[in-house]
Amino acid sequence: MQQLTVSGICALVGSIITFSFGVWPETLTFLLVAMGVDYVTGIAASLKEKKGLSSLTGAWGLARKGLTLLVIMLTHRIDVLLGTEGMTMGAAIYFYIVNELISIVENYGRLGLPLPDSLRRSIALLKDRTDDDDDTPSTDRRP
Repeated sequence: MQQLTVSGICALVGSIITFSFGVWPETLTFLLVAMGVDYVTGIAASLKEKKGLSSLTGAWGLARKGLTLLVIMLTHRIDVLLGTEGMTMGAAIYFYIVNELISIVENYGRLGLPLPDSLRRSIALLKDRTDDDDDTPSTDRRP
């Protein structure tokens, strides 16, 4: 009886995952690994900087990663709706992979480990461009 229950639960979880993400691409596996590495290196960097660990900060980090997966599930459903064979989902996954890799490299730098100067400059340039975009005044003219 217990084996039947476990099998049923596994089948249900597998069905939900297949419905949510379709065929599981290797890029999604890579993204999940990158998310884990980013989380661990972020914790290590906070400990090294003696900032301590905050359950609120950690929960927010996990929530952001969960929201990322929700966006990817949404893009899969858009692909199903439009019949685009995973194009939208693939683009979203690659976007989030790059985002995670940048964060991992930043955490690596916070840990005081050596980084090639070209990589450090590239990340600084990307961050500056992002900061500039955030400071751009809104063109929305609605009252």
